[in-house]
Amino acid sequence: MINARQVARILGGRRVLKREVRSLGDLQEVVADGLPVGALDEAVAYVGATRKEAEQLKDLLVPRATRGRRRAALKPAESERVERLARVMALAEQVWEDRNDARAFLTAAHPLLDGRAPLELARTELGARQVEELLWKLEYSLPA
Repeated sequence: MINARQVARILGGRRVLKREVRSLGDLQEVVADGLPVGALDEAVAYVGATRKEAEQLKDLLVPRATRGRRRAALKPAESERVERLARVMALAEQVWEDRNDARAFLTAAHPLLDGRAPLELARTELGARQVEELLWKLEYSLPA
């Protein structure tokens, strides 16, 4: 199960989202309405180990030229990409029980993902689902 509160915390929590996220329904509403631009900054800073990594993630999620036009809120599709990053990170952190170990997992090539890094694969929803499936198998000690 996706931990909506943890995803929201990675997105900046109540301070950035301007509301409490207690359920997947709450999270879905916030994303559908368009996440605040600050949620992008919060998510990439949380996931990226360095400022350079965070900037690279930001460019992948919402291109620099597009970001310059966003003042208050991201469009729903952009919001979904940012939420997907936070969701995958939240699950990796749950599995590894450590933020740095989760980052290491997400950025290293993995043989069960055709040698691709989970973050690279998670650029699409289908790829994120593959990463999540692997993480759930790891969490529950299932054969991967």
